[in-house]
Amino acid sequence: MMSVVHRLTAGWLVDHLSFINQCGYEICDSFAYPDGVTLNTSVISARDCHPTSTFAATSSSDGPIPGPGDAIETEGKPAKTRYMFREEFFDVSKPHIAAAPEEQLWQGFPETSLTELKASSSRGEHQAETKSGVEDSVASAKKKRKRKCVFNQGELDALQYHSKVRKLIWEGTLHLVQEGLKSGFLHRTIAEPSCRKNAVPGLIGCGLAELCEMAKQLPAVNESDHQAVHVLDDETSIPEWDLLSCVTENSSNCAKIVELMGQKYLVPPKSSFLLSDISRLQPLLNYKKKYDVIVIDPPWENKSVKRSSRYSYLSSSQIKQIPVPALAAPNCLVVTWVTNRQKHLHFVKDELYPHWSVKTLAEWHWVKITLAGEFVFPLDSLHKKPYEVLVLGRVQGDVKETLRKSEDVLRVPEHKLIVSIPCSLHSHKPPLTGVLALFLKPDVECLELFARNLQPGWTSWGNEVLKFQHMDYFTVLRNEN
Repeated sequence: MMSVVHRLTAGWLVDHLSFINQCGYEICDSFAYPDGVTLNTSVISARDCHPTSTFAATSSSDGPIPGPGDAIETEGKPAKTRYMFREEFFDVSKPHIAAAPEEQLWQGFPETSLTELKASSSRGEHQAETKSGVEDSVASAKKKRKRKCVFNQGELDALQYHSKVRKLIWEGTLHLVQEGLKSGFLHRTIAEPSCRKNAVPGLIGCGLAELCEMAKQLPAVNESDHQAVHVLDDETSIPEWDLLSCVTENSSNCAKIVELMGQKYLVPPKSSFLLSDISRLQPLLNYKKKYDVIVIDPPWENKSVKRSSRYSYLSSSQIKQIPVPALAAPNCLVVTWVTNRQKHLHFVKDELYPHWSVKTLAEWHWVKITLAGEFVFPLDSLHKKPYEVLVLGRVQGDVKETLRKSEDVLRVPEHKLIVSIPCSLHSHKPPLTGVLALFLKPDVECLELFARNLQPGWTSWGNEVLKFQHMDYFTVLRNEN
């Protein structure tokens, strides 16, 4: 299962949507009963903290029309119901903010000094405000322009960093986009999106984070007082307490459906997860696994998050308390997603990784493009960049063990690009499985921290770990035998 469309020296062009749809979202354990009744044993319920029957009988003749998650019996054989992630979430046909003609990817790399970048950023911010319908008097507009020309230290640091990486990002992205256009994966001419049969749902109020917050009132899990794992099967219902107090594992070759507080979530095959707050990580430690890859996407503190009541964030000191050393195998590859604030980048490289005994090896960039291969934001925009940073490092330990583990594994290069069409859902990062496989041995244990979705072959943890597994994000294909 690979998400890589093209691989060049500069990096990879990745198909996020195809990766999701190759994760094996098939429900295949429905069995025929007499008189046209179908018994669906693939729904695991966790409602109202009380065990409920997992056997839901529906009539194929007089009963209601089957909904998502209800498998259909055909000719006495177990049927398969396949789920596909809704492609409209990747229908990014136009940039969020269009670049000036001379700044578009096809026009050649513009050599620009740091001073010119400052002037360009100020000009671009003023134009963006004007286009967004902000109407001010002449006096207030002058005041705004004057204020915009004064950069704080964080903005100056960001501009300086950007001036160092912009050529690598521009040229590498151009080469990968050209390959995507040649193969037909990308298209320079994008038709206007047609009216969708199914409207894109708004915010799905799953309440996962709120549930984890309420769980703080329950007794804490100790090292030895609770089972380490709950295996999903077809005969056991799961109370919320079990989902919050131990790792849940789907070890089968089929997807499962978990019902939690009246909401249904798809769990891919060969995956496991822990739904909990950062203060309730002990069940993950009780799982007794050591991981060869740990991907971390922390909820970084910033001004917009502080102003919003929708998103929680962690301070630097809280992030340092994550027990990565206790979870990491020798020579573990650690990958941390970082926002474009230089404060966070310096923290990861200078404080966080040394605290965890991780040696920084590389800085990669995720570049976001449209279906036509354009940057989703102008490359030189001051506040909104079309890229994010990944910091890669390895856990340092016993020298002999590290050398043994490093045999037959490629060295992690200092810089690579991961170019993809981004999901329109907030913070749904592209998969790293295909690109990291080159730098790992086969059959490694993989862990994602602060995850919002699940992957086959991975353990995932977070207080919204099931968010993008919600069935409203999927469409259903039926009668696949």
